[in-house]
Amino acid sequence: MCAIVDANVGSEVFGADPPPAGERFFAWINKGRGRLVCGGKLLRELEDGSHGFREWASQAVRAGTMRIVDDGEVRERTERIEQEGVHRSDDPHVLALAQLSGARLLYSNDTNLRQDFKNFRLIDNPAGRVYSTRQSKHFGRSHQRLLGRRDLCRP
Repeated sequence: MCAIVDANVGSEVFGADPPPAGERFFAWINKGRGRLVCGGKLLRELEDGSHGFREWASQAVRAGTMRIVDDGEVRERTERIEQEGVHRSDDPHVLALAQLSGARLLYSNDTNLRQDFKNFRLIDNPAGRVYSTRQSKHFGRSHQRLLGRRDLCRP
């Protein structure tokens, strides 16, 4: 399964003191049960915002637990999304990354981005799902169900 980590929760996954839900998400990716997808502006945001991400990412690409999507492709798709004007968030680059990579799981606490990710006009086949710690930082049943799914990466 493919997943995207929004920059607003990067420290929850790659920081020194992650909450339980972030810790479990990291373990899920790091042990190879999930694969993180990055590229374009989001990759730069995560690299700039988290020393832990920079250290992990270089090894993760080699291990196959992270895939990087071409910057030019992400930029072109971002421009197309901006022209269509369907999105509400200020993160069309994240939506572009999901469309290009097929990732259908997003870890984010950004309300508008979470709504965009569930919008069938932006993310479909299968529908986007959101892993969030906005209401609770604990690892709950909803988190567990999301990490157990195998259908959230479009081929």
